[in-house]
Amino acid sequence: MHTLPRDKSDTLLLLGACAMVLLPHFFHLSWWTSLICGGLLLWRAWITLRGQRLPPLWLLLPLAVVTMARVYIDFHTLLGRDAGVAMLALLLTFKLLEMRARRDLFVVLLLSFFLLLTGFFYSQSILSLLWMMATLVLILTVQLSFQYTGLVPPLKQRLRLGALVLAMALPLMLILFLLFPRIQGPLWGLPGDAHGGRTGLSDSMAPGNITQLALSDDIAFRVKFIDAPPAPAKLYWRGAVLNDFDGRTWTQEQASRAAVDAAPHIQAVSNLNLELPSNLNPDPATTVRQQVTMEANGQRWLFALETPELAPTLEGIPVRLTADHQIRAARAINERVRYDVTSNLKPAPSDSISTSGMQQALALPGNFNPRTQEFAAGLRKKWPDDAALVNAVLSFFRHEKFSYTLEPPRLGRDSVDDFLFSSRAGFCEHYASSFVVLMRAAGIPARVVTGYQGGEINTVDGMMTVRQSDAHAWAEVWLPPRGWVRVDPTAAVAPSRIETQLSNVLPRSFFGNLLGGAAGQANWWSDLNDTAALLRANWEALGNGWNQWVLNYTPARQMGLMHWLGFDGFDWRTLIILMLAVGTVVAGSVTLPLLLARNKSNPLDTVYSSLCAQMARRGMARNKHEGPGTYGRRLCASNSPLTPSVKIAVKRFMALYEALQYGADYGPDNKPPAPLMAQLKLLLSQCR
Repeated sequence: MHTLPRDKSDTLLLLGACAMVLLPHFFHLSWWTSLICGGLLLWRAWITLRGQRLPPLWLLLPLAVVTMARVYIDFHTLLGRDAGVAMLALLLTFKLLEMRARRDLFVVLLLSFFLLLTGFFYSQSILSLLWMMATLVLILTVQLSFQYTGLVPPLKQRLRLGALVLAMALPLMLILFLLFPRIQGPLWGLPGDAHGGRTGLSDSMAPGNITQLALSDDIAFRVKFIDAPPAPAKLYWRGAVLNDFDGRTWTQEQASRAAVDAAPHIQAVSNLNLELPSNLNPDPATTVRQQVTMEANGQRWLFALETPELAPTLEGIPVRLTADHQIRAARAINERVRYDVTSNLKPAPSDSISTSGMQQALALPGNFNPRTQEFAAGLRKKWPDDAALVNAVLSFFRHEKFSYTLEPPRLGRDSVDDFLFSSRAGFCEHYASSFVVLMRAAGIPARVVTGYQGGEINTVDGMMTVRQSDAHAWAEVWLPPRGWVRVDPTAAVAPSRIETQLSNVLPRSFFGNLLGGAAGQANWWSDLNDTAALLRANWEALGNGWNQWVLNYTPARQMGLMHWLGFDGFDWRTLIILMLAVGTVVAGSVTLPLLLARNKSNPLDTVYSSLCAQMARRGMARNKHEGPGTYGRRLCASNSPLTPSVKIAVKRFMALYEALQYGADYGPDNKPPAPLMAQLKLLLSQCR
C-alpha cells in the first residue's frame, strides 16, 4: 500500500478539517459561493497530490477581488451575518492556496475556528453541536500533527489525543456556561440580518400563503398543558387578526393593534354552536393553562388557545393583549421564548360593537367579485336572520362540490368569484377569505383569523408539538348578543382536518405509493413508518429537553440555580468570584496530574543526560541532531581526546542504552530491570 509523504498527508488532513467547517454553511450560502469554495478546496487537493507549485499571487489576488465584489453586489454590504460568513468562507479557501509559511498555517486554523463558531448564527440544535465537536477534534488533530518534529504517531492515535484535549476543556466550559453572569439578550449586538430566513405565518394572507406552510414539518411551538388538554376540535391557536382586504390579500389594520383599554365593550370569541355560561366568571372546567415554548418567527404576536385571558410575561419584552385578543410583543420574536398563558374556552358574551369596529368589519374593495356580491344579496333576502345566513353558507360549502387540496388552481383578479363559482378547490385560506367576503357582502361584520389548528402529543415527554403544517385560517362573525363567534368553513368541507392531523386528510405519497399498501393494511412499510415515528418522537423529546435546559438557560434560571446552591442575595460580583474559584479548582484538577506526570522523567533518560553532561564538560557536547549511536561513534573516534578505557566504557554504555531505550517500552511507570540499570550506572561511572 502506497503511503503519502508526511507533508502531503498533513495538508490533506487540513483540507478535510476545512471541508467539515464549510459543509454546514453550504446550506445557506449562495450557490456560487458554495461552488467557488468547493472548487478551491478541490484545486488545493489536486495541487497537493500532484506535488505542484501553489498558484502565484498575481492570479489569486484578482480572483479574490472579483469574488468579494460579487459578495458586495449580492448583499450591498460586506458586514452583517450572511455577507460576513460568505467573506470568511472565501477567505479561508483562498488562504489555503497561499500557504507558504508556518504562520499561514495558523491563520488557516484560526479562520477555521472562527468560521465554525459562526455556524451557531444559523442553528443551535444538538446535531449542530455534535458536528461542531467532531470538527473541533479534527482541527485540533491537524494542529497537533503539524507540531511533531520527529516520528509522527498514527492518525488514530492523533485523533484520540485531539479528542482528549477537547474532553479536558469540557469541565471548564460547563463551569463557564453555568456561572458566567448572564444578561437579558445577547452579550454583543447581533448583525442586522442575523434573524433572516424565519419561516411561519406572516402578517398578511393571500391564496397560497398557508398552503406553502402545509408542506413544512418545522416546529412552530411546543406546549405543556398544566390542565388536561382540550379535544382536537378545540385546539385553535390564535395568532393574527386580519381586517383589511384589497381584493386579494388580507392584512392587519393599525386600529386592530391597539392595546386593551377601558372600552365600554369586551369582544369575545366562541364557537358557533357553543353553549354560553350564564355569568361573566370563567368556568374552571373550560380554563386551560399552557406553557408555550415558541420558536423564533420574526413576528410580534404570540400564540395561545382561544381565548387568552391575560397577556403573558416575557423577560425583557413588553407584551400586551389587544382588543381583538391578539397577544402582541413590543418587538419581533427573533429568539426562542417561553411563556405561561391561561385561556378560557367559554368566554363571556358581548352585545355591543363600536361604530368604527362595525365599519371596519364590513369594508370591501369596490369593483371586485361582482358575482359574490350578487350571491350574498340573494342569500340575505332568503335568510334575514344572521345566524341562519351563516348556516346557509356553511351548508353551501358542505353540499356543493368543493374540495380541500394543497394544489388549488390559480385565481384571477376576482379571486373570490373564481373560487366560489369556478375552481371550488382550495386550502383553508381560500375558504376563510371567501366566507368573510360573503358575510361582509351580506351585511354581517366578519374578519379573518390566522394561527394554527391542532397539534400532536409526543408520547415520550407529553409535550404537544404544533408544526408549520398545522397553520390554519378561520373566520369570525359578529352575532349579537354572543359577540364575535368563530366559524371555520374548512370544517364544513373537510371536517377530518379539524379532528385529526393534516397528514390524515392529505396523505403524502412516497415514490408514488409504490412501497405502500392499501389504507389500513398492515405491511412492512407501515411497520417501518411506526418505527420511524417512535424514533422521531424520542428525538424531538430530546430536542425539547435541549431547548428547555440549555438554550433556554436564562438569567432567571441562573438565579434559580444559585438559590438552589444556597447563594441568596448574590450579584454579578459574587457570580464572578464563584466562577473563578470553581474554575480554578476544575482547571487545577485537570492540569495538575499532567504536570506531575510530565515531571516524572524516564530513568534511562536521566542516566543518558548525565553522560551527555559529562562529555559536554570535556568539550564534546552532543549536537541536537545526533542520536546515541552517532554520538557514541564520535566520542570513540580515533581523534577523540578520551582515553582507551573510557572509550570502551562509552561504547558499552551506548550499546546497553540503545537496547533498553529502543528495545522495550520503559517509562515512569514501567522501569527497566534493576540489574540492567545498575550495570548502566556502573558504565556511567567508568566513563568519568
